[in-house]
Amino acid sequence: MLSTAELVFDTSTTMGLGQRERQEDAVASDFSAGDGFGFVVLADGMGGHAAGDVASKIVVAEVFSHLKLQSGDRDLLERRIGEVLERAAVSANRRVGHYSRQRPDATGMGATLLAPVFIQDRLYWVSVGDSPLYLFRGDKLVRLNENHALMSQIDYLVDNGIMDRDQALSHPDPSCLTSVLIGRDIAQLDCRTAPVTLEPGDILIVASDGLQTLCEDQIEGVLRFSQKRPAEEIGTLLMTELGNLNDPCQDNVSICVVKVVDPAATLATTPEAMRAVSCSRRDGNTAITLTLMARGGTPRKATGT
Repeated sequence: MLSTAELVFDTSTTMGLGQRERQEDAVASDFSAGDGFGFVVLADGMGGHAAGDVASKIVVAEVFSHLKLQSGDRDLLERRIGEVLERAAVSANRRVGHYSRQRPDATGMGATLLAPVFIQDRLYWVSVGDSPLYLFRGDKLVRLNENHALMSQIDYLVDNGIMDRDQALSHPDPSCLTSVLIGRDIAQLDCRTAPVTLEPGDILIVASDGLQTLCEDQIEGVLRFSQKRPAEEIGTLLMTELGNLNDPCQDNVSICVVKVVDPAATLATTPEAMRAVSCSRRDGNTAITLTLMARGGTPRKATGT
């Protein structure tokens, strides 16, 4: 016989303009109280005045609506998770292409996609592009999803005859993307259908590549220092660390922090205190959206039976 050990997700989303004039990132999340389910959808637009901000919004709206519509039956969603995530990405890609074909000034617009789905203690995702999904566990930071940037995909490019190794290694723009949603065939799609098992104390970072002005050692250092703090404070500290660099080329940055919290360590223990709460505030060029305390469940063996 199985009993249920509850999980609590503490989540917070922070966005900043960096040194850009317009915000080309888009992000949305949905964590429901009481059922151990939630997801984040993030897109980093490209194309500048050619409507990169529109591309990211199209991608987030399309993928979010797909996941929301499928979330009524969580068991069915999980059984079909790969199909659902891939279809959502393909549909978003089609929408971006349709928009750009209708408007000549939007030619060349596109966006990355990162959409992790949390089902109790199991994590799935789909991603296209270079937006990172990090797991912090046991004082170590690990990137979970593929990085579809040239310098991370040299073997793929060589093996598929796209370019030779010397050409790839000497490319003038090593950060250029090998896969992105631009309305044409999706060259590479990372769709995780075998779940990553989550544990209390895990911290997931869903971000645009603007976070990577910090190296991974710096991100890991911030998380080691702040891992006992609420998700909102972790997001704020990461943004502060970015600001301390004072990089004149700082890109837009979006960060969604998802903490998997041990219920015994939560500040409140009553059901009334554990309802999901959502609020927003603006601090200069930084917008902060906070969603707190969605209860979930993960099965464990009963003791004393």
